[in-house]
Amino acid sequence: MKYRHPDCQVVKRRGRIYVICKSNPKFKVRQGGAKIKKRRR
Repeated sequence: MKYRHPDCQVVKRRGRIYVICKSNPKFKVRQGGAKIKKRRR
């Protein structure tokens, strides 16, 4: 993940990494969304 704008910030929430940008919301990025679903018993 790389910054696309000087105002971008990296935030880690619930095991996912987000890049959020206040001044330009177009630059939002997420990583780590696809996980294996938990199996029910």
